[in-house]
Amino acid sequence: MPGAFQYKPKFVDIRVRPPSKDDATKEDVHALKPGERQCDHPGCRLAATARAPKGRDMLNEHYWFCQPHAAEYNRNWNFFAGMSEGEVRRRQQEEAMTGGRPTWEMKAGRHSREAAAFTAKFGSGQGYRDPFGMFGGGGARKPEPEARRLGKIERNALADLDLDEDADGPKIRARYTELVRRLHPDSNQGDRSGEHRLQRVIKAYQALRKAGMV
Repeated sequence: MPGAFQYKPKFVDIRVRPPSKDDATKEDVHALKPGERQCDHPGCRLAATARAPKGRDMLNEHYWFCQPHAAEYNRNWNFFAGMSEGEVRRRQQEEAMTGGRPTWEMKAGRHSREAAAFTAKFGSGQGYRDPFGMFGGGGARKPEPEARRLGKIERNALADLDLDEDADGPKIRARYTELVRRLHPDSNQGDRSGEHRLQRVIKAYQALRKAGMV
């Protein structure tokens, strides 16, 4: 082939300028401004601008998300998730009758002043019958332990770690260490088949740490 028609590259020596000190001092575009809070989605560094309820029974407790993660959370939100058909029907009836607002019984609580006065008089032989339990007679009962209230992110994170919802901090840490040791390629002679599961485990642990459960 004649030399006139041979390909000749225009650029032979391409050099990349090393990073300067000025580049290291540039302002981080993801840095939060005063008064802003970080998005609650694991690994997100953007500022949170929208809030979303943590669960069906936790409407007064919220996650704070940036706009993209708030939209993703809303797309996957299902108010009736985990409820049977009977529970859904009963909830719809409550919405129709009371507008979903809570109702209270017309009697004094076990720890009210009326209940305490009745119990004191009844114990000294000066009491009277309370057949309907209006004043909580029968002695004060020990309060039942309140069940842990978890949001959707925390429940999914515990499921990724194969843990129950009542798992405590030491149990979560022990399970995380066990899964990382089992799934890491160095423990499997370089086999990367469990790498996707390992990433989910790390992300789940970070979410539980952010929620203060570890």
